[in-house]
Amino acid sequence: MPSRRWMIFLTLALAYFLVYFHRLSLSVVADDLVRDFRTTAGAMGLLGSLYFYCYALMQLPAGLLSDSLGPRRTVTFSLLFAAAGSLLFGLAPNLPVAFLSRALVGLGVSMVFIPTMKILSQWFLPREFAFMAGVLNGVGGIGVLAATFFLALLAGWLGWRLSFILIGLGTLGLVLGVWRIVRDRPQEAVQPKVAVAETGAGGVQIPLLTGVRRVAMEKNFWPVAVWFFFNSGIFFGFGGLWAGPYLMHVYGLTKAQTGAILSLIAWGMIFGSPLLGLISDRWVQSRRRVLTVSSAVLTAELALLCLFPASLSVAELCGIFFVFSLSSSAIVAVAFTTTKELFPVEIAGTSTGMVNLFPFLGGAVYMPLLGWVLDAFDRTAQGGFAPKAYTVLLVVLLVSSLVSLACTQLMKETHPARLQAGAWAKN
Repeated sequence: MPSRRWMIFLTLALAYFLVYFHRLSLSVVADDLVRDFRTTAGAMGLLGSLYFYCYALMQLPAGLLSDSLGPRRTVTFSLLFAAAGSLLFGLAPNLPVAFLSRALVGLGVSMVFIPTMKILSQWFLPREFAFMAGVLNGVGGIGVLAATFFLALLAGWLGWRLSFILIGLGTLGLVLGVWRIVRDRPQEAVQPKVAVAETGAGGVQIPLLTGVRRVAMEKNFWPVAVWFFFNSGIFFGFGGLWAGPYLMHVYGLTKAQTGAILSLIAWGMIFGSPLLGLISDRWVQSRRRVLTVSSAVLTAELALLCLFPASLSVAELCGIFFVFSLSSSAIVAVAFTTTKELFPVEIAGTSTGMVNLFPFLGGAVYMPLLGWVLDAFDRTAQGGFAPKAYTVLLVVLLVSSLVSLACTQLMKETHPARLQAGAWAKN
């Protein structure tokens, strides 16, 4: 039975891989889409942001469906939408159809994370849960790697259309795997004996609207939520869409070189997510300090790009994007842990679903916002955006990082060791 839970985790991790793949998949093919659909950067930003609007919209419904239909059925049906959207995107004859297909993808992958968290809470012990969440986020990093480096190579070989058609067909295969392998809880498996987490299922059940009201009224929730909005807006708006054109237009890099540099975002997530969780849990024993240092590093890095917008070496750019991933993406595992620890276990799903609205609202706002910033400047003779346009874009990101850094100063420390130490000191 222990092997069964790892099979379930692997299957759901593959589904989460698709979540991050689709989230960042437009970055390395953005120029191709602008050319083939004969559109503007602003329209491309809206196309990219549509995923995030759909994702944010479905966070609370995802929790409701997980509780009513069950997480296994929710993930299975949602992946059908993602598969259909990917196939349609590859076949899209025009921009309106591309918008529709992107909406289907966003709706489909939006109902993977919360059901997966619920299943993991049933199959893994409490002391294992934080580590498994970090590993899951690391798998998301592999999705980023595929959406940058691998997709750049695949699109170069087969074209972006056939690439997305193949991804849609692979998603259909995963739908079958989820249905056959995943079970909501150990009691539904053939062999019922396994060590599982105490999820609080036997505790007092809090109605959804009561839980929503309780989360919204908690003042310590909002600094985390606002931090998520700005931090993720930076990550998705730049790393998820405009970093690719930035490297190609400002530094003159090829698509393959750009994909290789952007792949450092994935490696930062893969190694950084469990590492930052370990640092927060055991070494520093603090959530707030780790979040503060991370936001400060992100601010310093964006300031460096503003000061030297076009004079860094390829090696320096690799380092920049690796650290960018650590400080804007890998760190979210610690922020989700903070949110979970602010509330009792009975409304952990509600609090996670509510805070999960904000990173995707950030992505939805920042993708078109940065596109409009670029559109405000004249294009170069080669059809790209001028370095001056990207400098203004980086200034917008720098100001946003300062806001996220300020939010960390308003957060409540939630690490159990710190709380116990504070309670002991009061006594």
